[in-house]
Amino acid sequence: MKKIFSLVILCISMFALAQIKTPFNGHRSFDILKGYSGTGTPHYYLDLKKNGDVHFGYVQVNQANGKETKEEINAGKYAPNKVMKVVFKKFNETFFVKLNNNKIYLTDEKGNIQNLEGCCSSSESIDKETCTCESELYQ
Repeated sequence: MKKIFSLVILCISMFALAQIKTPFNGHRSFDILKGYSGTGTPHYYLDLKKNGDVHFGYVQVNQANGKETKEEINAGKYAPNKVMKVVFKKFNETFFVKLNNNKIYLTDEKGNIQNLEGCCSSSESIDKETCTCESELYQ
């Protein structure tokens, strides 16, 4: 009986793992909040694991003293159109994102894509008050 139960559990586990379809695996950088040259804006990235775990992180270098600050968190499992909550404790920063094959979007808690002033580059901010908060995912 134990062997049958173990076999059933193994089959269910294999089936569950086989169902995770990710758009890619590996490290991708992104730049949703454009910032301006010289601000020391953090360089954000995500790492999508083969098991579907999505890790978000950043690296920021203080331009005055060269000190590097970095942090990485697990935001949960990938699912298409899933809103993921990203909480970075060092900078007390929380944001919500969705991602697809090649883009990431800054959203509200319900998944509505944000349009904010900070999402414009310095050249775009001359012509626009707000920009769609999205970024390509760079390898």
